[in-house]
Amino acid sequence: MSDLRTAVRTMRATPLVTLVVVLCLALGIGANTAMFSIVNSLLLRALPVERADRLVLLLSNPSVTPNSPWSNPAWEQIRDHHADLFQETFAFSRRTTRFNLAQGGQTDFVEGVYASGRYFDALRLQSLLGRPFTADDDRRGGGANGPVAVISYALWQRRFGGSTDIVGKTQTIDRVPFAIVGVMPPNFFGTDVGSKSDLILPIGTEPLMRGRDSLLDRASWLLIMARLKDGQTIESAEQALRGVQAQIREATMPANASAEARARHFATPFGVQSAAGGTSTMRARYRQPILAIMAVVVLVLLIACANVANLFLARASARRREFSVRLALGASRWQLARQQLVEALLLAASGSAVGLVIAVWASALLVRQLSTSATAVFLDTSLDWRVLAFTASVGIAVAVLFGVVPALRAPRTEPIDAIREHGRGAGAERGIGFGGALVAGQVALCLVLVVSAGLFIRTFTTLATLNVGFDRDPVLLVRLDVPQASAEPSQRAARYERIAATVRATPGVAHAAISEVTPVSGTITDVYVQAENGPQLAPPQNVSYRNVITPDWFATYGTRLVAGRDFDERDRLASPPVAMVNETFARRFLQGANPLGRRIRNPSSTPGETRPWMEVVGVVADATYLSLRAAMPPTMYVPLAQQPTGSGFFPLATLSVRAASGSPLWLERSVGDAIARVDSNIGITFTPLKQQVDAALVQERIVALLSGWFSVLALLLSALGLYGVTAYAVNRRRTEIGIRMAIGAAPARVVRLVLARVTVLLGVGVAIGTAASMWASRFIATLLYGLEPRDPVTLISSAAILAAVGALAGSLPACRASRVDPAEVLREG
Repeated sequence: MSDLRTAVRTMRATPLVTLVVVLCLALGIGANTAMFSIVNSLLLRALPVERADRLVLLLSNPSVTPNSPWSNPAWEQIRDHHADLFQETFAFSRRTTRFNLAQGGQTDFVEGVYASGRYFDALRLQSLLGRPFTADDDRRGGGANGPVAVISYALWQRRFGGSTDIVGKTQTIDRVPFAIVGVMPPNFFGTDVGSKSDLILPIGTEPLMRGRDSLLDRASWLLIMARLKDGQTIESAEQALRGVQAQIREATMPANASAEARARHFATPFGVQSAAGGTSTMRARYRQPILAIMAVVVLVLLIACANVANLFLARASARRREFSVRLALGASRWQLARQQLVEALLLAASGSAVGLVIAVWASALLVRQLSTSATAVFLDTSLDWRVLAFTASVGIAVAVLFGVVPALRAPRTEPIDAIREHGRGAGAERGIGFGGALVAGQVALCLVLVVSAGLFIRTFTTLATLNVGFDRDPVLLVRLDVPQASAEPSQRAARYERIAATVRATPGVAHAAISEVTPVSGTITDVYVQAENGPQLAPPQNVSYRNVITPDWFATYGTRLVAGRDFDERDRLASPPVAMVNETFARRFLQGANPLGRRIRNPSSTPGETRPWMEVVGVVADATYLSLRAAMPPTMYVPLAQQPTGSGFFPLATLSVRAASGSPLWLERSVGDAIARVDSNIGITFTPLKQQVDAALVQERIVALLSGWFSVLALLLSALGLYGVTAYAVNRRRTEIGIRMAIGAAPARVVRLVLARVTVLLGVGVAIGTAASMWASRFIATLLYGLEPRDPVTLISSAAILAAVGALAGSLPACRASRVDPAEVLREG
């Protein structure tokens, strides 16, 4: 306790030093804890359910990652005939679905999932209010009591004000009345980490929402999870699942499948993997960027530790006389070292406590930055034992890093040496000294950070200013949510065309068109292509993106028509099929010949089905489709009016509107009114195209922003470290400098004398940092675009910035040294 009291007194005696140390450590530890909170939530934390370690994910095709989906018929086979393979099995939709809670033409969208009747029982979840739905509720069209829903705690609070009589109330969901039977506990947000489900509906109610577009008897859209039996391992579970694979495959084989499709269907093995942490589409996307930023903040913490170590060394040097007196009075050397260690631990604990507060705020801010207009990201970054243990471990490691050397040096003080040094300055250190070595190390680490930040920032700016082949600024996207259960697919094409025509006639609108897909939306439709008298290409070379559009789409986006014509009123369902293609498509499939008049088709894998040939009537310039990073893909466009209006026809579509002038956001009200005149029941959501494109760069923006901010912080810390070491060296050599000036040394020579040491420290640090940057850059190569990891421009400019900052930091104490008064120094000596 006496060491603790002494440490507190020492800290209170030098409040400015204590504040600087705690602030440096808090920033470093806070940044590390904030990033670890994200890593913990996304990669490490288990689902908040009982025995989450016993949950596994069943894979219909282990080569499809992440999250291999199943069809509903396959799920029904497992549920009804093979449930005894596991303790429990349950299914839920692969992605969250957007549901509209409002009526009429209003919109109040929330995210939700469809789940099987055993979903809550298998997860061992108890509802906060009411009850979870059961297998009896999971019947096609709803159970005996009609369609039911379970809502999240957050939705209960936000929309229903936490009303305790919520159970049994009717809520319209996509114009279908549902009875709310339960409220989920506040710590459960669904099984998909990174998203939040406010609604959970039984799978059997899906046809009520989608009508003839129901996915129950087609498509693979479900994930299946299971709870292992006691003693059952993942390996034995996979073996048991593969034992019934032939039965499941045979029962779910499409009747008209080709021999090739049947062989592929039966040959693909089932798989099982751990699902303790739930499922997540975010993990694969953000794992590497988050780990890269984690490495960045670790380097910042090391730089902060070097700064604090230098402060400790300087203060220990200033206390040499105190230590010598205590040794002369009988104190042991271990007592001196122990006091230094206790002081280091106390400062580290204070920095950790403040850093924890910073981390809670910073991690929540970072999660908000990851969200976009199209996708809301939700991660539970609340404190748990992992985060607290990480913060404590970092605090102890930090105390060791900056406290051990001063603690080891303090006992080496000899009383007679300290007394002899009193009253005279110390001579110049040989070499760069330990403090100088720390600064050189700071400079090296700082250069690695600045180079990395430069690469990330240049990647972001390159992508943000990329020529994408369309105009971003004047276009407004309007998502059209047709009430699926009430709209006949055969009526949708005519309805969409009326909407486009009505909006096109609205004042302030230059162009308007409907499409299935919009650029950089994260959604694609790809098809196999066969060109008449064209090359015979094998997968994936014979695959093209496809978009279904209405006339005026290219004018809306400002995409240049290279040859031929746009779609028009001639292109109807009864007319000869036509298509338009981009330049990359023409080069790959038509190989330089005149594309106009050539015929292409999308061959079918179904035996006996022959799809019609389409005549190419136009060629347009290349434009980015799915990803800003990808090469321009071959893309074909077909007219909406020529698409067969069967089941699944366009339940969702997007209206693209080009403003004649000014911001497209000014058109929201007039466009909404125009759509309501055609159909007041259609739900609409507005998104500027520029915002959608910017959302595609959220990863690059976050990495560039954080690495840039931390590199600036590293520059500041390194400059402070260089300033402190130089100022300390000047102070120790004050007598020597005074004597030099007394015998005729010019102030400029004194400045050069001081800056020579600064130059050495910078040179050593830059040399080491350059080698380290070239080695480390290979680990971030996949995060870059348009430049090499060892880009010389970035490396040279980063070194120049660091050298300039270092020279400025070193010149301040050098100038002060040149103003030393020799007479005053000699009198003091």
